[in-house]
Amino acid sequence: MTTLTTLTTLTTAPAARQRQARSVAHRRQRLLGGLIASLTLLLGGCATISPAPLGALSVSANLADAPVTSSAATSSKPLAALFNRSPSLIAPLSALTVVHSTNAGALSVATLSAPTDLWDRIRRGFAMPELENDLVRDRERWYASRPDHMQRVTERARKYLFHIVEELERRNMPLELALLPYVESSFNPQAVSSVRAAGLWQFMPHTGESFDLVQNVFRDDRRDVLASTNAALDYLQQLHKRFGDWHLALAAYNWGQGNVSRAITRNQRAGLPTGYAYLNMPMETRMYVPKLQAVANLIANPQAFGARLPQLGNHPFFDTVPIQRDMDVAVIARLAGIQEEDFRALNPAFKHPVVMAAATPQVLLPWDNAAVFQANLKTYGGQLASWTAWVVPSTLSAAQVAERVGMSEAELRRVNQIPPRMLVRAGSSLLVRRHGQHNRDVTAHVADNGHLSLQAEVVVRRSSVRVRAGDTLAQLARRHGVTVAQVASWNKLAPTARLQAGQRITLMLPARATPVPRAQRAPQARASRSSPPAARSP
Repeated sequence: MTTLTTLTTLTTAPAARQRQARSVAHRRQRLLGGLIASLTLLLGGCATISPAPLGALSVSANLADAPVTSSAATSSKPLAALFNRSPSLIAPLSALTVVHSTNAGALSVATLSAPTDLWDRIRRGFAMPELENDLVRDRERWYASRPDHMQRVTERARKYLFHIVEELERRNMPLELALLPYVESSFNPQAVSSVRAAGLWQFMPHTGESFDLVQNVFRDDRRDVLASTNAALDYLQQLHKRFGDWHLALAAYNWGQGNVSRAITRNQRAGLPTGYAYLNMPMETRMYVPKLQAVANLIANPQAFGARLPQLGNHPFFDTVPIQRDMDVAVIARLAGIQEEDFRALNPAFKHPVVMAAATPQVLLPWDNAAVFQANLKTYGGQLASWTAWVVPSTLSAAQVAERVGMSEAELRRVNQIPPRMLVRAGSSLLVRRHGQHNRDVTAHVADNGHLSLQAEVVVRRSSVRVRAGDTLAQLARRHGVTVAQVASWNKLAPTARLQAGQRITLMLPARATPVPRAQRAPQARASRSSPPAARSP
């Protein structure tokens, strides 16, 4: 009978990759146990296993599909079936070699290779049907002719790509989808489209809300790396379940599932095929899947396009770090030993210079800096946050708010993006400096529901009216839509003062545009109707 004596991998994590080992150790243990059990089945009921020590093993979580041939009765089954996992998680045949011998003393060895880098890992997980048409060829040429663009996008992608790959593998989804942000946002989490889609995955405001992506005055979760990735993959899985086809799911992600459903219905009624390539759709959607296919083709075989991919290590770029108190972004960056721009690249959802722990109990930091931050935080004795939120009790001008919270009007306007000549409505949430009574962490309700509502300031003009016989301050106030107190204040009178006929009273009334006489308007209107549109003028 065949005896399996050794299970080893071709690569182990070097010292510089220990952070990778920390990230995926638990999955290695599970995969190792499953692999040993599966190989036992492969080699028959009498096989014995003498595995190498766990510490010497490094089993990749990303494997590709292939059956393994063996003389054992069960060896004709694919490893995917034995693992009860997606075929995309099983190593290719070239990476898995089983050596058998009928001699009692001979050794049998199974070798499972780990991905050489993140690109290799992504390639092994490609599982979508390939799209072959002229649009794909056109986009291949476009990307291949712009190596600088691909380099810039990949430099941004290295911060997020490992996490996206991990999530896709966890859900057994095709790893081509890890490249979708190349098409959507060029891996820029701050990207905003002309129709207000935002973030790596370009969520529209309403779609983001339907997937619980908070969008308020303090943060926009459509830009949050973890939240938006989770929502995007949820949405793609939902679309794939509905349409049963990844190309149609992607079309629906770009165009809307209602539009794709109607296009399918039109083809059905006309007796036409209902696949992605046969639907009548806008050019943007028509090019959408070819763009993704072209990027995938370039990643799969860069040599064929004369391209060189930047090296991407198969290890995490960032780690999650819990925070229990509100903290200034500047303080977090200083304790982690990074620049504020590096912090914001990993935490792009925050709009203000403070992180509110009640709504955001964790932040992302570069892997090696996460431990530095936690160590420095334990010994830090300074102020954690210099900002808090204040809910405006009544409609006020920016100057009135600034006076109440002890800030300059200029700083208040700048931090909260309040335009000139605008009032802040009651119930609005503003970021203010901590001091005195405004010195508490922001509550979860305010952090999750904060909004800024503005209204135009009323521009007033000084007017003078003549008092009629029998007029009182109250009558004048009612007549002009102001209060008695205002009239008294403007004229330095007591509210009960008696007025004399002919007396002049000053009023501050809303400015109104002087109406243009009809005789002056008509010729201009006639001229505008008879003139050609401006766009057609020479």
